[in-house]
Amino acid sequence: MKKLGCLLLLGVLLAGCGGYRQTTVTLPDGFVLHARVADTPEKTEKGLMFVKHLPENEGMLFVFDRPQTHYFWMKNTLIDLDIFFLSPDGEITRLYEYVPHTYTYTPEHEVPVVRGDGQYVLEAAAGTARRHRLQTGDRLQFAL
Repeated sequence: MKKLGCLLLLGVLLAGCGGYRQTTVTLPDGFVLHARVADTPEKTEKGLMFVKHLPENEGMLFVFDRPQTHYFWMKNTLIDLDIFFLSPDGEITRLYEYVPHTYTYTPEHEVPVVRGDGQYVLEAAAGTARRHRLQTGDRLQFAL
């Protein structure tokens, strides 16, 4: 019976996370972000849409099959974000600070679009880059 209770609790916790795997992303100064992993087209499309609060130690790591140019259209992203495009070895190739939030009623021509090259993209709370003095060329560490 105890085993069944643990399995039910695990199921509830995974459902609460939307079935996302978790990973940690370590910044050059040693700060650790806990990131949900978006590794399917459905999870990538949803991203952090409709999230109302993102603690400064959390984020989302988007995982792609290969390095390429990625475009992120920020419709229905209710929080300001810092967005980092990362090479296969975790080097920041492009970063955007304080990408402004949008709503369902934001006109499409006013919705921010960010673009960068890499195999991974990290979205974190706005101010992360400034707080941790991150810049292009810095390397973030994570395991998938």
